[in-house]
Amino acid sequence: MKILLACLIQLLAISAFAQQLQPVPSGVIHWNELPVTKGDHRESRKLTQGTTPEFDYFEVHATTQEKGAPPRPPHAQKDREELIIIKEGTMKCTVGNQTKRISAGSVILIPPQEMQAFENVGNGPLTYYAFAFRSKKPIDLERSKKAGGILILNIDSLPFKKTDKGGSRKYFERPTAMTDFFEMHVTQLDHAGPSHAPHQHVETELILITEGNTSMVIDGKTYTGGPGDLYIMESGKMHGITNVEDKPCSYFAFKWR
Repeated sequence: MKILLACLIQLLAISAFAQQLQPVPSGVIHWNELPVTKGDHRESRKLTQGTTPEFDYFEVHATTQEKGAPPRPPHAQKDREELIIIKEGTMKCTVGNQTKRISAGSVILIPPQEMQAFENVGNGPLTYYAFAFRSKKPIDLERSKKAGGILILNIDSLPFKKTDKGGSRKYFERPTAMTDFFEMHVTQLDHAGPSHAPHQHVETELILITEGNTSMVIDGKTYTGGPGDLYIMESGKMHGITNVEDKPCSYFAFKWR
């Protein structure tokens, strides 16, 4: 009876938490406006938390480790998948049975239940974004495994394809444990002007600016974003990004369903 009561209390707590979460709105989150929480050799920033049409839990935060900061003990997310993007510095990452040294612009895709540990091995601060998400559908670890499982992608190993507007770098396009489809790339625009005509699609999309200054029209409203800023486009919203200066801008773009 006590075990049953404890389980019921836990389920009620989870349900209450889920009901408190609101859909993540379209717009822009400015890095320089984020509150900073300082800890032992670390600081953190929360960008957003809520739900999307695909996820009953979606969170974005950023962590900065000082030079020489001792790594946190290895841990695993039981029911969430994670995407890590290195903003600055050099990281030694261990995920599952893989260990690599990666730099700014590199990406890690971590399926649920995989042990992970991150260490700053550079000569300055290490900052990285963490995107954590849980699907409304059941977790499919076998689908993740068939698609490649853990991904640790060092930017130096990814080819840059030139275009008439600048260029692009493909990271991945595949199913994951939490998604039927997840696509991620970097676009570089060398000169002022739009990346492409405004468009819309069923997938939720995020754009993370890494260089330069941009503007984004979402559902008729114009936003601006520079390095470190994050645009969020809800499913079905018309949107289009523009380089507002006659010098390069770069950004990650990723979407899922």
